[in-house]
Amino acid sequence: MKIFDRFRNSRIGSSISYSIKPRKVKFEWQETPVDWIPDHPFTSYFINEINNILPAGEFWFCRLYNRVLPKVTDEKLAEDVRAFIRQEAMHAQAHVSANKEYLTVRNIDIQRNLDLMDFLFGKLLADQPLGITVPKALDHQWDLFRVGIVATVEHMTCVLGKYALYNTQWEKLGADPNMLDLIKWHGAEEIEHRTVAFDLYRHLGGGYISRYYQSVIAIVAILALWVDGAAHIMGQDPRFADKKPAFYKPWIWREWASIAQKDNRIMPHPLWLVSQQLGYLMPWYDPVHEAKTEDAIAYLDQSPAAKRALPKVAA
Repeated sequence: MKIFDRFRNSRIGSSISYSIKPRKVKFEWQETPVDWIPDHPFTSYFINEINNILPAGEFWFCRLYNRVLPKVTDEKLAEDVRAFIRQEAMHAQAHVSANKEYLTVRNIDIQRNLDLMDFLFGKLLADQPLGITVPKALDHQWDLFRVGIVATVEHMTCVLGKYALYNTQWEKLGADPNMLDLIKWHGAEEIEHRTVAFDLYRHLGGGYISRYYQSVIAIVAILALWVDGAAHIMGQDPRFADKKPAFYKPWIWREWASIAQKDNRIMPHPLWLVSQQLGYLMPWYDPVHEAKTEDAIAYLDQSPAAKRALPKVAA
């Protein structure tokens, strides 16, 4: 009965009792190779593209949540939202460091990918989309639509966070420990704050039916941007020159599916990712049940990047 009470109640507050903890981290990229998973250049490039995709989106999350924070009437949820903002800002900074200190210095041109993300989050999904002033009567609906997109994306990042946190295959293959820590640290914090976006969406009046079209938008956009960006950076490598990777060419999609089908511990299959969105569309969906907070905290307590940052914080 409580499940359906939660479904009906659009003014729900925070659904967690614990406090979300923002953490400073520091990554050192000098020794990380482009093929950070040895002998797996496709997967290495594909996951490296996440560094290009995430910063603009995460900074946009922060701007949007700061904008709607005054509308939050539940004190615990407001605390969760503020912690979420601080975590997302740190995520963005960590991936910016990877872009500047890792990919760019290895002569990989990522500016085209960054410009695309800046347009999407800085122009198209801005408070004034493409410079157009939203009528006052529609202002809340525009905010609510965007908050709904964040909730949808956060469900997927929780799914990917679980995949990364429990993945042991990359380490067995000799993956670079610094990149491995970035992915697992980020994934663990996505699990830790997995309830916030959905709670905020419901609290501000987000409805059930909207989750369907928001999911379609988010899934199509994420897969398209991921493949398109990965193709761009992969295409700069002579090893893939004959393939001429591109979003609209079947090869990159087939290769992704083929690698994942051989061993889904190396890459998650694209169809598996799409299937994971189905849970979000159920009336009884509750992100609390999507992962184990205890496992995420256990990793975060021993993350090398977090430990590396502690002396700097103390100073």
